[in-house]
Amino acid sequence: MTEKTSRENNPVFSRRSIRKFLEKDVPAAAIGEILEAGRAAPSAKNRQPWKFIVYGGRPKQALLRCMEQGLYRERHGEPLLPKSAFGLPDARHTLRVMRHAPVLIIVMNTNGKNPFLPLDGDDRIAEICDTLSIGAAIENMLLTAENLGLGTLWIGNTCFAYTEMMECLRTEGQLVGAVALGYADEHPAARPRKELREIVEYRWEE
Repeated sequence: MTEKTSRENNPVFSRRSIRKFLEKDVPAAAIGEILEAGRAAPSAKNRQPWKFIVYGGRPKQALLRCMEQGLYRERHGEPLLPKSAFGLPDARHTLRVMRHAPVLIIVMNTNGKNPFLPLDGDDRIAEICDTLSIGAAIENMLLTAENLGLGTLWIGNTCFAYTEMMECLRTEGQLVGAVALGYADEHPAARPRKELREIVEYRWEE
């Protein structure tokens, strides 16, 4: 087996970010398998700081109206992230993707606090560790979805509408992001990656 063939059969390399989905329901069993994969991820001190809220249909559209209100406020009112305003057009595009995806999985940090409030050093380190753990859970979910023939989009643009979405979610913890899920209606090419020599240093002695 060649290296190229090996990579093509490996979901780590075959997975793509999907922004166009078919109007086709995702089986409940597949959603359950994806959530189980997230639950199996490693976590700092085994805190398992994740919570997944699965949205579809009218509840999803209601939640996304809250996100739209937040994006409007960010552009025309008092922004939470004024230095990141350049990302608002992308966030609006992401909102359109979320509206068309059959399933939206909201990802929460159950130990997290409002990211716009100050933290001391201990709490900051704990939050970093929990965020790393949640990232592992999300990656497990993305790769499992790929194995099941489903497309995903890992979403962080919820940050712009943090306040409005938290009001709509009515749950404790910190909104980390979301995963859009469905059957892909596109086959995007791989995005460029940095060469290993740009990102790796070896430091050891024989």
